[in-house]
Amino acid sequence: MNKTARFLSVAAVAAFASFGAQADEADSSQFALKFDTNRTRAEVAAEAATVAQTRSQEPAGSRVVTYTSTADRAAVRAQAAEALRTGKISSGEFSAM
Repeated sequence: MNKTARFLSVAAVAAFASFGAQADEADSSQFALKFDTNRTRAEVAAEAATVAQTRSQEPAGSRVVTYTSTADRAAVRAQAAEALRTGKISSGEFSAM
């Protein structure tokens, strides 16, 4: 039994060591992209400069849109009071239970 256990442990270590021998480079060189271009560095830099000038520095939707109302404050209050009186809008707290 002692010889069998020793043989199995040696076989396990040998199998484990063989997996490491088949590993590839650690830097993922097999996935590297290859580019073949004929543009110069100056052309690429000039294009990058024009793209940066045409982009906005503000994130999309960061500006608050202002709205100028032409309605009279008294007229809006009167309309709200009428809607409340006729039941078109509710008042008070709503209890869902």
